[in-house]
Amino acid sequence: VGPAGALSLAGALSLAGVLVGDNGAQPAGTPLSLDLGRTVPTGGDALSHGRGLDCWEVRKRNSSEWCRFVRSNPDCRLEGGFLDYVEGVFCVFPPWLLPLAVTLYALWLLYLFIILGVTAEKFFCPNLSAISTNLKLSHNVAVSLGGVGFFSLTSPLHGVTFLAFGNGAPDVFSAVVAFSNPRTAGLAIGAIFGAGVFVTTVVAGGIALVKPFTAASRPFLRDVIFYMVAVFLTFMVLYFGRITLGEALGYLGLYVFYVFTVVLCTWIHRRQQREGLAPPGPWEPEMPTDAEEPESSGTSSGDYGEEYRPLLPSQETSLRILTTALSPLDYRKWRRKPWYWRVFKVFKLPVELVLLLTVPVVDPDKDDLNWKRPLNCLHVLTSPLLCILTLKSGAYGLYQIQGIFPVWGLITVVGSVLAIIIFITTSNEEPPKYHCVFAFLGFLASAMWINAAATELVNILRTLGIIFQLSNTVLGLTLLAWGNSIGDTFSDLTMARQGYPRMAFSACFGGIIFNILVGVGLGCLLQMTSSQLVVKLEPDSLLVWILAGALGLSLVFSFVSVPAQCFQLGKAYGICLILYYLAFLCVALLTEFRVIRLSAI
Repeated sequence: VGPAGALSLAGALSLAGVLVGDNGAQPAGTPLSLDLGRTVPTGGDALSHGRGLDCWEVRKRNSSEWCRFVRSNPDCRLEGGFLDYVEGVFCVFPPWLLPLAVTLYALWLLYLFIILGVTAEKFFCPNLSAISTNLKLSHNVAVSLGGVGFFSLTSPLHGVTFLAFGNGAPDVFSAVVAFSNPRTAGLAIGAIFGAGVFVTTVVAGGIALVKPFTAASRPFLRDVIFYMVAVFLTFMVLYFGRITLGEALGYLGLYVFYVFTVVLCTWIHRRQQREGLAPPGPWEPEMPTDAEEPESSGTSSGDYGEEYRPLLPSQETSLRILTTALSPLDYRKWRRKPWYWRVFKVFKLPVELVLLLTVPVVDPDKDDLNWKRPLNCLHVLTSPLLCILTLKSGAYGLYQIQGIFPVWGLITVVGSVLAIIIFITTSNEEPPKYHCVFAFLGFLASAMWINAAATELVNILRTLGIIFQLSNTVLGLTLLAWGNSIGDTFSDLTMARQGYPRMAFSACFGGIIFNILVGVGLGCLLQMTSSQLVVKLEPDSLLVWILAGALGLSLVFSFVSVPAQCFQLGKAYGICLILYYLAFLCVALLTEFRVIRLSAI
């Protein structure tokens, strides 16, 4: 577990570290300030950034001045990303077409969530699973470490493997990108805390409503205690208004300790089972055992036509293999599915096609490990090109070496030579011994896709906040939290209906520990590498404290009420959690719109 977790962190470090290079000039020795409320800068007048007015002031001006205000105000410039959404909505669209611009932005926001979901489901998670298999890591600790899995609807076994680490990838990358800009740091806090409240109330309550069950006692208590410690640490960081290098490393260290605890508990329980000393009663989530895994490994979520394969092997041409591998649509499945599935599939087809062209996938559940010789050779060229062209929104890829030869050209030449060598020295029938390297390449490429989509998502959310004059915190706890949690909601509820409610319930509390510890720790740590060793977190809005308090209170409620019910969870528990979330959401929105006014904390 440890090496794969470290790999996941290393991937995020290597990819997201380039996002934090330009945060404005900071005097030497001055801590970087991250504003966690409305995008009001710190260290001066409430409306002054030292360089101009705050960008959300644009809506208070005459519509004829919008474009000039946006272009002349440095606070309206978006960090990273390929599109300038603020200038687009205020300069490209005339004022009377503002509703149309907002509608298009909202649709693009939904499509970005689709991109995140497809990338995590079909590319990031399978490669992460292949890496864990190559490292010979245990699969049974995945539920506590990462949740049920983002879109693990077709196979319960597929959801409880180590690919669950990919479940938190969109959340963590969104948090890292948001922390990379002081003006969007509130999105990160709002999304991490908002998703925590949503998953531990709505999703957990929904599981209890769908299928009453007996919770896994010791894993539940372990996960809730770790999560409460993480929330308490974050509350203290917000109270003191800063996070130091040691505290940021402490977040990551606490997660490493959590991983160690999960592995140790699993080892102790297995040893007790072998010695016949395992305590009676359900204490860990139900899941297939290692002995059952080979029985289910004949098919995977992406292999829909296994029963139609010919009994006798046949030689396929490279062109045939390439066209088949690049087809994201299974026609037999298409005919069996309802119309709404087909509509959603049509929207996903362009994303899946581009991902198939740029991201290799190694599937240890298949006999050939998903080795597609012509396509994998193409990936040797396209995957490095993708990585270099998405770093810093293409700035590194377009850089010209000594002003003559572009970096992307060099990558193209080197990638083409390697692709030709691999094509000549391999065959279509048998994967090479170094095929596992493609899992690392696919992990890197899919992480770059997630990072790029998360950057665009954060920028478009900030633009919507400017248009509607909403704080980053409320955008984080609503749109960003809901979008990143939609996969958890569907997968957990589906697992509960399929007869695995304890597994889904454990995922509600175990998976989000990764998000808060790695999201806050890694996001702030990357800020320190580009500025100072202290990052100031300034919650100038009461909403931040309401959000932190609501998450802590929901955890305390579950920590007390679940053992009080002897871990027998039914519909009453689920209804209480859902009502709690609705009450929290009402209080948060009333606070945002100044209906509830309290003295500043």
